[in-house]
Amino acid sequence: MSHTFDRNARGVYLITVTPFTDSGALDLASTDRMVDFCLEKGVTGLTVLGIMGEAPKLTMEESRIFVRQVLARVNGRVPVVVGASAPGFAPMKELTQSVMDLGAAGVMVAPPSTVRTDDQITAYFDMVNETLGPDVPWVLQDHPVATGVQMSTGVILRILKNSPNCVMLKHEDCPGLAKLSAIRAASDRGELQRVSILTGNGGGLFLPEELTRGADGVMTGFAYPEMMVDVYAAHARGDVERAHDLFDAYLPLARYEQQAGIGLAVRKHLLMKRGVIASEAVRKPGPKLSVQDVADIARLRARQDRRLAALA
Repeated sequence: MSHTFDRNARGVYLITVTPFTDSGALDLASTDRMVDFCLEKGVTGLTVLGIMGEAPKLTMEESRIFVRQVLARVNGRVPVVVGASAPGFAPMKELTQSVMDLGAAGVMVAPPSTVRTDDQITAYFDMVNETLGPDVPWVLQDHPVATGVQMSTGVILRILKNSPNCVMLKHEDCPGLAKLSAIRAASDRGELQRVSILTGNGGGLFLPEELTRGADGVMTGFAYPEMMVDVYAAHARGDVERAHDLFDAYLPLARYEQQAGIGLAVRKHLLMKRGVIASEAVRKPGPKLSVQDVADIARLRARQDRRLAALA
């Protein structure tokens, strides 16, 4: 796998959770274990302070402490991308400068919910380019479910043409396969410089199809990062049926983990059960799992283990 963060980046960039103690403080020991776990499972890169990383619930100082801990533990072995979306450009610039100084590979920016028209969206990203400056590679996040902002294929192409340092599109629109195909086709025709396209749609719920449509990999979260690593590897070597078989084995649990509202609690519960983090705490305001939820998850894990054993 390529370990470069540029327009040709490929593979699996795992969006991490932010581990907390039961009392809601940052858990830096679990953070180290989580980084080790992700690297052992073969991820190409990490993305921190994403939407599932509870970034809005952290203070600016906590954000810095967490990113510093992740970067120190990674120690240059894979690129680390940091979510830098912010209501204003001053906090975006401050966070970006501090994480780039610490050794981040780049930042990720989504449009704010306040932009509505195509012209407003493109003008906003012109200001992002100005704010980040010429030395910061960045990822354009297209996630209308979270942002409320619909970016058409044409608008994304305009942003990419105007943004020399935007090296990657994080594609999370749904339905999004046609959009992905159109953006890839535009760069294949030479209408714009190639960008890496990593998908994050529903925690990877359409991963095999997206890879077939020209995605370079995946940037999302799941308590079983090895699913994405193994599916990507099978697809990359041309064994598309194997990629689908592996994906199918994990799909029931992936689907359960993608429930709106409680998905993050499910992911943290699974990571705790796997021994990766010490507590499944989601910072307030956040969901808690019921006894029935925990029973559902245990059943799905057992079924997944049996399916994977049969595929081995």
